[in-house]
Amino acid sequence: MRNNASSAGWLIPAFGMTQMIGWGALFYAYGVLMGPMQTALYTSKPVIVGAFSLALLVSGFLSTLAGAIIDRFGGRILMGAGSALAALLLALLSHVDSVTELYLVWAGIGVAMSATLYQPAFAVLTQTFGSEYRRAITLVTLFGGFASTVSWPLTQFLLGKCGWRDTWMIYAIANLLLCLPLHALLPVFRQDHGARAAAETATKATLATVLREPRFYLVTGAITLNALVFSAMSLHLISILQARGVSPAHAAAIGALVGPMQVLGRVLETTIGKKATSRQVGLIAIWLLPLALALLLAPSEWLLVYGVFAAMYGIGNGVMTIVRGTLPAELYGRETYGAISGAMATPVLIAIAAGPFAASLVYSLTGGYAGTILVLIGIALLGAILFICVANHSPLADNLPVLKKVEP
Repeated sequence: MRNNASSAGWLIPAFGMTQMIGWGALFYAYGVLMGPMQTALYTSKPVIVGAFSLALLVSGFLSTLAGAIIDRFGGRILMGAGSALAALLLALLSHVDSVTELYLVWAGIGVAMSATLYQPAFAVLTQTFGSEYRRAITLVTLFGGFASTVSWPLTQFLLGKCGWRDTWMIYAIANLLLCLPLHALLPVFRQDHGARAAAETATKATLATVLREPRFYLVTGAITLNALVFSAMSLHLISILQARGVSPAHAAAIGALVGPMQVLGRVLETTIGKKATSRQVGLIAIWLLPLALALLLAPSEWLLVYGVFAAMYGIGNGVMTIVRGTLPAELYGRETYGAISGAMATPVLIAIAAGPFAASLVYSLTGGYAGTILVLIGIALLGAILFICVANHSPLADNLPVLKKVEP
């Protein structure tokens, strides 16, 4: 049956729900639960954080493979299996009694992340919605933008009522009963044997061609540096604000503005920015980061300036999430989006995993957060400059065989 984006409109709210649950359970909940887990396992905070970083590293290394699987078979098999694996591992997480078990489970959760979070979801949306892929990705990220808003208070509530072990079990059940059925309904690909062999050859050639192109490394380098700084700031933001002399109450309020500003950025992208290319939108968003960081050098009593920082920082991060999802298709076409976007995502996810540790290292080397801010501004500026160097749209996959979508 022919691919019909209008008949697949259910995918947007379905993916919105699965992304909120997935990000909430596999990413944000750990920030709330790692404290009591550290106490129960008699270990240190760096060891606990290391398990989560391991999951992000595993997810990054598998992102290209996950994208290639979706290019070949669609998302049903991969994302369905990923949801089942997430449910199993979260259930096991509720029973860990040692650091070794913790690391083994989180390594497995990294596999589930690579199969269920934004990257595979974007690949499925790009396949399904054709030229409307950008709008579909933006709408799904609007749902995802509320994952932390829902997950943090919900996890705190469950922790108080049930304890950390039962909280992980509840998230396991949510993945099993909500995410798995929705992912099992995803469209699949059908093609004859000859077309399949041709598609395999073309896909490999296209990915190989992209990996030999300098522009690929400029784009990937730009978004990787940008993601590294955002990741570093996510853990150190409150500490940086307090080190600048901002009171704890005001620092918390400034930090709380970031989430809504991310959603606002995505709303602006899908309204004001919908007629611009992803590259044009990304060029604005990526420059917001170094400009926002520069505002952190303002005196602590200039609270309005810090509010502007939160707005610029949040809007930039919200829009860059969309740009990372849409730019590969804009530059290289949609037929091998999964593999190419996965290749781009690998260093990005590694940077996200390394960001907080890198910022801590810079803090130690520079003797405080003032030097850390300057280093992060320099990294963000380098990413923005690399993005300027990206050439205009020139898809390389226009001649790939057209894959036909079959409704479930």
